[in-house]
Amino acid sequence: MASLEEKISQLDKNRIPVHVAMIMDGNGRWAKSRGFIRSDGHAEGVSTVHRVTKFSSDIGIKYLTLYAFSTENWNRPKEEVDTLMFLIGWAIERELPELLENNVRIHLLGDIERIPDEARERLFYARNATAHCTGLQLNMCLSYSSRWEITDAARKLALLAAEGKLNPQDITEKSISDNLTTSGIPDPDLLIRTGGEYRISNYLLWQIAYSELYFTPALWPDFSDEDYVDALLDFQSRERRFGKTSDQVQQNH
Repeated sequence: MASLEEKISQLDKNRIPVHVAMIMDGNGRWAKSRGFIRSDGHAEGVSTVHRVTKFSSDIGIKYLTLYAFSTENWNRPKEEVDTLMFLIGWAIERELPELLENNVRIHLLGDIERIPDEARERLFYARNATAHCTGLQLNMCLSYSSRWEITDAARKLALLAAEGKLNPQDITEKSISDNLTTSGIPDPDLLIRTGGEYRISNYLLWQIAYSELYFTPALWPDFSDEDYVDALLDFQSRERRFGKTSDQVQQNH
C-alpha cells in the first residue's frame, strides 16, 4: 500500500482543484461508536478542520468551503446547538494565530445574524483580522442552506425590479450568482462528503452544477490527509466535460 508521501507525489500539481467544498458528516456517529456524547464528536471534528485547512493551504488549494452549521441544524436539541455555537467561537479564536501565520483568510457565508452574539463577535473578529491575508480563503458556511440562499437572492432581485432598477427580462444566471452569498467566489471544482451518506443536504445547490462529487465512508473526525489525497487523486482521474464531448475536451486541452 502506498504511503501518504507516495500518494502526494502522484498528484499533478497543475490540476489541483481551485475550490474544494466539504460536507463534514459523522461527528455524532463517531462519538456514539465510542460511547461518548455527540458534543465530544463535534469537539474532535474541530481537530479535523484544523488538519484539512492546513493541508489545503499546503497543497495549493485557493478556496476551501466547509458546511459548519446549516439552517436545518437549528432544529437539533438546544444543548447540542449551544455546544456547537460555543465550539465554533472557541475554535476560531484558538486557530486565529495559526491562520494568520499561514496567510489564511476567513470568509463567512450564511445568515450570520442568527448566530449568538458571543460566537458571532469572535467570527467577525477573525474575519476582520485575516482580511489582509492572500493565501487560502476559508469559507465557513454557518446558518446556511442553499434554498435559503437562493430565496434570499430572488428576494433581492424582486426588490430591485419593484423599485424599477431592474428589468425582469434582464435577469441572467450571472445576476443570480452575483446575489448569492458566494458572489465573487469560483464554483467548487470538487465536493467531498464524509460519513458514508450519498446526498447533498441543501448545500451549494446552485454552485455545484458542474462540480465533481466524492463520497467517503470515513467519519469526519477520522478523515485523514490520506483520505483527502485519495479524493484529489480520484478528482484528477476524471474528465470534466461541462456538457461537451470527450473529443472536444481533448482538442481544447
